[in-house]
Amino acid sequence: MSIFKLKINFEEQGKEPIELPIVGGESVLDACLDHGIELQHNCGGVCGCSTCHVYVLKGMDNIQEISDKEEDFIDRAVRPRITSRLGCQCVVIDGDIEVTIPDQSEFLGH
Repeated sequence: MSIFKLKINFEEQGKEPIELPIVGGESVLDACLDHGIELQHNCGGVCGCSTCHVYVLKGMDNIQEISDKEEDFIDRAVRPRITSRLGCQCVVIDGDIEVTIPDQSEFLGH
């Protein structure tokens, strides 16, 4: 079992970046929840909404390819970017990654 580094930056004021261990095959959402980091996931982490939206800053090659279904939900996310992924679908395959979690106070639960 491979363990990699997940660096998380926060858009929310006053939150410092942190680094967490993430196991190969684990999603960013699961790693966050395992370490008490609030990342919205209204659908329960099954790629059924866009509330666990994150921006991948580094390591895009170290995560699973994006699916058509995920792309559809990212289009509905708040301020999507070219580097947007859903935390529940952002599964680490091989290597460290760095993400930014958008300000969670803006989500009303779509």
